Amino acid sequence: MNKFLMPFIISFLATIFFSFAGIYFGKKIKWRGRNSLRHIHRKGVLRIGGIIMVLVFNGTILLNNDLVITPGLLGMMIVSILLMLVGIWDDFQEMFWQAQLLCQVSAAVLVFIIGIRVYFVTNPFTGGIIHLNAGVGVIFSMLLVIIWITLMINSMNWLDGIDGLSGGVTFIGVLTIFALSLKPEVNQPPMAIIAIILAGTALGFLIFNFNPSKILAGTSGSMFMGFSLAVLAIFAGTKIATALLVMAVPIADFLWVLFERIKKKKSIFQPDKNHLHYRLLALGWSQKKIAVFLYAITLILAVISLNTKFIGKGVAISASFLIVILFLAFVSQKSKKLDAEL
Repeated sequence: MNKFLMPFIISFLATIFFSFAGIYFGKKIKWRGRNSLRHIHRKGVLRIGGIIMVLVFNGTILLNNDLVITPGLLGMMIVSILLMLVGIWDDFQEMFWQAQLLCQVSAAVLVFIIGIRVYFVTNPFTGGIIHLNAGVGVIFSMLLVIIWITLMINSMNWLDGIDGLSGGVTFIGVLTIFALSLKPEVNQPPMAIIAIILAGTALGFLIFNFNPSKILAGTSGSMFMGFSLAVLAIFAGTKIATALLVMAVPIADFLWVLFERIKKKKSIFQPDKNHLHYRLLALGWSQKKIAVFLYAITLILAVISLNTKFIGKGVAISASFLIVILFLAFVSQKSKKLDAEL
């Protein structure tokens, strides 16, 4: 148990220490970054969470004697640093969405080349296995990796609109991957160590990011959290379907807003107030209430994802997304009605 508990404690305490240090020195040098229309956090809050999380995560991995730095893990670490640099650029000087998307796709292609690949997919309805390790399957594998990583990065980026939301959801997500890695049918202790290191990092960040926030994740942080969850799901025996289920709320919200923008012929990357958390704010919910409510939903989905053998993964994913989308439609309609009355 120590080989899991100690990495968690180290990453957790290191994140807290560097957050305190970052706040102190950040205020000295006025490291704040730009204000984003996508977020409603208080102005002047330091956007240093992403830098701290990336450095603590990678540093804790390097110091852990129970982990072997495989090409895949090294690739994940290198790409996380590259995405951090891209995020820092956007945090200070807004990057065009085309450039951001290009960087995200390039990151996904790079990890694929390094060896982080989907070698097979399991049909969630029938349980049949489709191999993607030869011929045309390799192309499908690369496309799946690109779509999955960019989807997770952008879902987490768009989720990071209010205090504490992205960090809390990430914490629950990586704890789920940790538990999944220790199940007898998966049995991947190294994967569990990596996941618990990220969990400690996310929890340490959440302490400073929960409302009222003292630091923000920034683009570097939301990109890192989305990227890490996506890659860990691939590492954990291609458990993309499990991650889909746990992250049903941010992914469904991302797809919902995307559909709304396309329907209204608006730029898909133009910030607006159609996200679930903004709709709930319009209905009078506080930031704390929204965050805790979405934590609860994510936790319920996490428990379901670890016990899908009773109802089937395909049924669980379909039912969960249907319920979340119906809830999104209900909240959207109610907030629009309230806007019309005002």
